[in-house]
Amino acid sequence: MLALILAAGSMFTVAEDEYACTVRFSKIIDTTSEAGLHFKLPFVDSVKYFTDATQLYDIPPSEVLTSDKQNMTVDCYILWKISDPKLFYQTLGSTAKAEERLDAITYSALKTDMGTLAQADIINMNDGAERNTIYDDITVKVDAAATSYGIHVEDVKIKRFDLPESNLNAVYGRMISERNQMAEKYTADGNYDASIIRNDVDKQVNIIVSDAEAAAAKLEAEGEQEYMRLLAEAYDTQDKKDFYEFSLALDALKASLNGDEKTVILDANSELAKILMGGK
Repeated sequence: MLALILAAGSMFTVAEDEYACTVRFSKIIDTTSEAGLHFKLPFVDSVKYFTDATQLYDIPPSEVLTSDKQNMTVDCYILWKISDPKLFYQTLGSTAKAEERLDAITYSALKTDMGTLAQADIINMNDGAERNTIYDDITVKVDAAATSYGIHVEDVKIKRFDLPESNLNAVYGRMISERNQMAEKYTADGNYDASIIRNDVDKQVNIIVSDAEAAAAKLEAEGEQEYMRLLAEAYDTQDKKDFYEFSLALDALKASLNGDEKTVILDANSELAKILMGGK
């Protein structure tokens, strides 16, 4: 019976993704991650187990100060695993204490990196590459500090940046006011440019109309001049001039006889009177 008890007390098993540390008098004498059956001294040695799997720790939101002395709330999580079980046992000994230490280390790294950025830059940070640069830098800092505890930090991801409730409305109000001022400036600049364009168009139209009126007046004068020249050529002799005056007189007589008044007074010496009198 005693042999069975001693045999049972001398054996232990290690599962996949698991570390087993053999502890003797509070000191680790052996560490293994090999799955299967292992042996120890019964009643003297104890076995401490730690997971070899990657663990996720959702860090509670914390406030950091930006470069322009504004508070920001940062909510993030961390992926980590035990890289040195012996060191981990000696410095921390449990997952709960490891998370406490990771919380402090991560907050310190966040405070350092966020302290180099202005609040507006953090709020307007939409570029994935820019965010990844910050994540990578924080991850490197946290991993370097966690190494002394036997921990390897695989990744640190920020889920959200936010404003503290105390100044959330004030900051958003200021941002809205700034956007409105920018919109008003763009509108004023647009109206100013439009007025310049309209004035320029009006000026060009006035120039075109003035040039057209000048050209029309010139053509009219040239036409009148040509008309007078042709008229002078047509009646360049006395007979032609007399015939032209006679034609005008006939037109005038015809026009006067179209009305109700049929009485016509003519100069007895006029050619038209002589023709009409001779006709009698």
